Amino acid sequence: MKKQVKKIGVLTSGGDAPGMNASIRAIVRCASYNDIDVVGIKRGYSGLINGEFLKLSRRSVANIIQKGGTFLETSRSSEMFMPEGRKKAIDAMKGEDIDACVVIGGDGSFRAAAAMGEESDISFIGVPGTIDNDVWGTDFTIGFNTAVNTALDAIDRIRDTASAFDRIFFVEVMGRKSGFIALEVGLAGGAEQIIIPEMKIDIEELCQNLKESFKRGKKSSIIVVAEGNQIEDTINIAKYVEMRLKVESRVCTLGHIQRGGSPSSIDRILASNLGIAAVQGLIDGKTGQAVGEINGKIVYTPFKDTWEKKKQIDERYLQYIPILSL
Repeated sequence: MKKQVKKIGVLTSGGDAPGMNASIRAIVRCASYNDIDVVGIKRGYSGLINGEFLKLSRRSVANIIQKGGTFLETSRSSEMFMPEGRKKAIDAMKGEDIDACVVIGGDGSFRAAAAMGEESDISFIGVPGTIDNDVWGTDFTIGFNTAVNTALDAIDRIRDTASAFDRIFFVEVMGRKSGFIALEVGLAGGAEQIIIPEMKIDIEELCQNLKESFKRGKKSSIIVVAEGNQIEDTINIAKYVEMRLKVESRVCTLGHIQRGGSPSSIDRILASNLGIAAVQGLIDGKTGQAVGEINGKIVYTPFKDTWEKKKQIDERYLQYIPILSL
C-alpha cells in the first residue's frame, strides 16, 4: 500500500557535479508544491551519520540553479558500507521524522541507499549526479555535459599552443573506469587519438599513426586520455611517444577543473527534470530506484541495476576518430 510522504531528506554524495544545486532546488520546490517538508543533509552520508540537518524551504533554494558544486556539500563515507554506520544514519533520519530520502550521486552512493532501504522502512530514490556518465538507467548523468564543455574549452586553447610549437599534447580528462568524457571531448575537439578504459590500444600502433600523420603534413597532434586507461600513466605514455618519434610532447591534466563552474543549460534542465521526478516517484510509492531519462522519457531503474549493468560507450566515436583526423 502506498504510504503518505510527509518529510523528505535530500543529500549529495561522492564527487560533486555541476547541476546538483539545480536538482536540490527542483526537489525542494516540487515537495513544497505538494505540501511535503524537506530537510537538507549537509556533507553527504558523513553529515547524515552526525545528524547535520538543515530545514529547506522554497526560498532557501533561490538563486542556486546557476551555481556549480553543491551548497549542501558532499563527502565519501566508508562508514556507510558497514551495518553500524548505516544504523546510525537510519536512527538520525528517524529522529528527524524523515520518511523518504533523495540521494544525488553515483552508483557508490546508490549502494548505501539501497542497503538502508532494505534495513528500514524509509523510502529511497536516487538521482544520478556524476560527471563520468557511467550510471546505468539514464542516457546522461547530471554534470556530464558541463564537464565535457569545460574540457573542450581547454582543448581548444591547448590546440593553439600545440600548433605554435609543433608539439604532441596528451590531455588527460577524468574517467577512472569510463571513457565517456574522453570520447565526447576527443570527437568534438578534433583529437588524433582517444585512449579510454574500455579499450586497450597498442602504443606502437599509436606511434605509427602519429608518424603517418606527420608525413601527411601535420605538425601537431592532440591525444585525449581518460585517467583510467589500460596502457600506462599518461606521463609515461607521453615520454615513450616522445622517445620513439623524437617529437616534443607535453601532458596537460585537466583534473578537478572539470567538476567546477556554472552548469550548462542541458545540465540545469536535466537536473530539474530528475529532481521533480524523484519527488513524484516517492509520492507514487516508488523506493529502491534511481530516476533517469532515456530518449526523453523519465524512467525508474532498480538500484541494483545501476551498478550491476554496464553502460556501453558509443563505439561509432572510435571509428570516426581515424577518419576525421586524416
